[in-house]
Amino acid sequence: MAFSDEEWVAIVLSLKVAALAVTLSLPLGIAVAYLLSRRDFWGKTLLSGLVTLPLVLPPVVTGYLLLIAFGRKGVFGSALESLGIVLSFRWTGAALAAAVMGFPLLVQAIRISMEAIDGRLEQAARTLGASPFWVFLTVTLPLCLPGIIAGVVIAFARSLGEFGATITFVSAIPGETQTLASAIHTALQDPDGEPQAFRLTLLSIALSMLAIFLSGYVSRLIAVRLGARP
Repeated sequence: MAFSDEEWVAIVLSLKVAALAVTLSLPLGIAVAYLLSRRDFWGKTLLSGLVTLPLVLPPVVTGYLLLIAFGRKGVFGSALESLGIVLSFRWTGAALAAAVMGFPLLVQAIRISMEAIDGRLEQAARTLGASPFWVFLTVTLPLCLPGIIAGVVIAFARSLGEFGATITFVSAIPGETQTLASAIHTALQDPDGEPQAFRLTLLSIALSMLAIFLSGYVSRLIAVRLGARP
């Protein structure tokens, strides 16, 4: 089951897009998860709803909104273009779309992990004179590391499989924006493309299963090392 050069390009591009998507969204995901799990503020429900929105919106709607916001003539796109940054119909735009679609899963995993932390541990650190940031850095963050790892892996897998928002925002240009999912879609439009679609589908399933396995295994391993229940 050898892959063609064109298929390898789509596979490598998908991995690059997913890696950039998770890298971009992780710092913000940790910050949002902390706010939602540790702080009470006006608009918390609204923020939680906005974070979850990509999960319930049709992906094509998310892609269209990204096009309105970050297209060449979009709200932010024109300003970015003046700085030499173009996202629409570029692989970096595919990474942005994948980051948006995987963000809710990333935040959810980290938030659940943070909410499971015994607040008395953080309180003890504060009573010893540690600043809120130092408590977060030395207590909260290490204890929620299994959730962070799980969120990163699941968001990475979601980014690999992203299709609707990506094809709406950046299309499926071979060698530029054609990811694994859009390559499968393109192959299915060809009467002779079923073998290609089947190969890529099997690869997608294998990558997704590997991500699920790694997520669970690494999370359990870190939990054990931190002294938590496996």
